[in-house]
Amino acid sequence: MHPITYIFSKRYPRRRVARHTATRRDRATRRRALDRARDSSVDSTALDRARAPTDAAVATMPTTTMRTTTTATTATTRGGRRAREGRARDDGRRRAMPRCGATARDERAMGRARWAGRGPGRARAGTRAAASGDDKKALTLEERIASGEFTKASSTGPFRKVADGLRGLVPEDAGPVGRGVSLALARLSRRWRAEAMSKMPVASGDIREIAGQPVFVPLYKLFLAYGEMFVLAIGPKKFVVVSDNAVAKEMLLTQAKSFSKGLLSEILDFVMGQGLIPANGEVWKIRRKVIVPSLHKKYVTSMVDMFGDCGLKGMSQLARAEKANESVEMENFYSRFALDIIGKAVFNYDFDSLSTDDPVIKAVYTVLREAEYRSVTFIPYWKVPPLRWLVPRQRQCQEALQVVNDTLDDLINRCKAVVEEEDEEFVEEYMNTDDPSILHFLIASGDDVTSKQLRDDLMTLLIAGHETTAAVLTWTTFLLAKHPEVKAKVFEEVDRVVGDRNPTVADMRALVYTTRVINESMRLYPQPPVLIRRALEPVTLGGYNIDAGTDFFISVWNLHRNPRIWDEPDAFKPERFPIDAPMPNEYTEEYAYLPFGGGQRKCVGDQFAIFESIVSLAMLMRRFDFELDESKHPDGECGMTTGATIHTTNGLHVKLKRRDGRGGREMDGTYVTGMALSNLEDVDVVRGSIDAPTASADEFDAAVDDVDGDTSEKLERAKEIIEEETAKAR
Repeated sequence: MHPITYIFSKRYPRRRVARHTATRRDRATRRRALDRARDSSVDSTALDRARAPTDAAVATMPTTTMRTTTTATTATTRGGRRAREGRARDDGRRRAMPRCGATARDERAMGRARWAGRGPGRARAGTRAAASGDDKKALTLEERIASGEFTKASSTGPFRKVADGLRGLVPEDAGPVGRGVSLALARLSRRWRAEAMSKMPVASGDIREIAGQPVFVPLYKLFLAYGEMFVLAIGPKKFVVVSDNAVAKEMLLTQAKSFSKGLLSEILDFVMGQGLIPANGEVWKIRRKVIVPSLHKKYVTSMVDMFGDCGLKGMSQLARAEKANESVEMENFYSRFALDIIGKAVFNYDFDSLSTDDPVIKAVYTVLREAEYRSVTFIPYWKVPPLRWLVPRQRQCQEALQVVNDTLDDLINRCKAVVEEEDEEFVEEYMNTDDPSILHFLIASGDDVTSKQLRDDLMTLLIAGHETTAAVLTWTTFLLAKHPEVKAKVFEEVDRVVGDRNPTVADMRALVYTTRVINESMRLYPQPPVLIRRALEPVTLGGYNIDAGTDFFISVWNLHRNPRIWDEPDAFKPERFPIDAPMPNEYTEEYAYLPFGGGQRKCVGDQFAIFESIVSLAMLMRRFDFELDESKHPDGECGMTTGATIHTTNGLHVKLKRRDGRGGREMDGTYVTGMALSNLEDVDVVRGSIDAPTASADEFDAAVDDVDGDTSEKLERAKEIIEEETAKAR
């Protein structure tokens, strides 16, 4: 209870008792309305109506919510003025500390609509969530969130209910004794309520509610219900979900040393080892100090030229498809295109994935998809050694990883031999014109590391530089296909700035609107949508004391669509980032915009990725117009699935139309040799590789049962572990 509210409760006990009695009745009324809405055909309007407090409810809210109300009595008194001043001072703090317990559950059952609706230009979150909940499963989850099912009541909840109930039974004319009893009960209730408010809200539920859809979607709905910081207790694991930009800044910048990559390091260890992304502590400091200089200005300039060369090959392949009147699956195209670029940029290897299906390419994609699979799988069965070879998916992953490692070892040895023979002096912006790759730079710099560490670094750069760019280009193409008015502006700019030549570094400054389109695409579809951290020591965030070892999800998706921060957060509006302003980043947007993370662990290749995306998009749009293939996207939408990045559910299929008089010899479709896009195998972004099988605990059971002879104790114990983990998850 606010101190001023308590003073007035003491001075006007009868009004306080009457107010509380009315509040209990109103809460019961709202609860019955919610039940009726849920039991009916789930009319979203009915749900919104049930969640929203009536004028009478606002006038009779319990003392914990009195900061939003003002009575005629308090408005005309000195105490009323102090109350309003106190409420103004505490408003921001209290919004950052969502309430728990019985009363809080009632408020959270209204949804975050009331919270999101404060302030100019902020849409009502409840209405937005209902409008996007056409999917039956999502709508069911929304209902359950609204009902408060996910929230665990604190241990003091029942006692507060009893105390509040007894207060309501005290007659208004009970005299001094009755008022004394009511006051004592009020003190108990206030103390228990304060204890509950100091605890972070807890959202709990069945693991299937999260696993059945992209993980960031239910996280967003839970954020609208429970606030910008809450505990997610799903299956056997617990995470603190952060959707507050101020808290994100604390974690990534101010208190960055108090956090590690945590689960991310564990997930990626099999493929990245001690590479720059998963590494922690001294290893990270050393590797960053060595790798960052390789991304110097001269190198980036050279890479822009290489982007253009790869772009011509890609445009030739698209010209083939357009000439044959074939639909093109752009996610697969961009994945292969980005793989060719990053292969040349990192270790001077030509995958030629746009025209061949090389075994190395298959191996790379198998490893990439396995990393994504593990990032969203709650049962880490692969940690049991026998399963690495018994489960078909894991066996295939181990074989693919061996192929990739052998290839990298060969490239490292070749590069070392070349460096030993060259007589170039290593300087600050050293670069071999024949081999400008990061691998060549690292070896020439005299970096004294093992081949294992060097391989870890290369794999990290390969995965990070490939997946994110492909995803950004995929969703940018989707958004442009959905918004022809924006697409027309990009056409005009690339025609004016680039013409028929390849883009240059100087063009990057001139392609301002194209850049803003990419910036806005990364806001709506951040890659990755979630950042993972672990507290290395006790920390205080958002007013909560958090223990060491706590795992965090910094939901970039929620930050980028937070209605408190962004006007029309779900709308595609490149103009929200002015073209005459600096490029948006974590600093310009106060850590509400994190496409490349922020702080010490921010992506070191952000400039590389931005330039690659701008060049690729400019070359595509200079030559082709495009629209969604209606046969593949009858509703004009493109479903999402979770990986390390946001993938499409079934691909992004577009119809291309050549823009007359645009482009050069690449537009006749004969610029490259090899297979056409339609003959290349599609990469299954859900299952793993081109032909990877699915995997589950059931598949493990079958694998164990197929073993000839007596099953070893290790295998039996492994089976028990999987059964135990599966039971926990259920």
